[in-house]
Amino acid sequence: MLFIIHGIDKADGLPLRLAHYEAHKAFLSDTSAFGVKIVMSGPLVADDGTSMIGSFFLIEAPDRATVERFNAADPFKQADIWERVTITGFLRRQG
Repeated sequence: MLFIIHGIDKADGLPLRLAHYEAHKAFLSDTSAFGVKIVMSGPLVADDGTSMIGSFFLIEAPDRATVERFNAADPFKQADIWERVTITGFLRRQG
């Protein structure tokens, strides 16, 4: 099943995001231990098109609990970068 993880950074969170960015990228480089596959991911940006303000993941996983465990282990989550995180099931219709 597909799931979306949508995280919005806390206000003025860019310095904290940048401080944990390399650990976050390393974490995402091999998700096999968590039983998930990243279909697509990347930073959310402000209207200027470059300032990172959050994170988006399209994840393939057997169930929501697996996605929750994966998200809880993310260095960004552990560093408390996100003000709000939602995990939502997704049914692909096109693409």
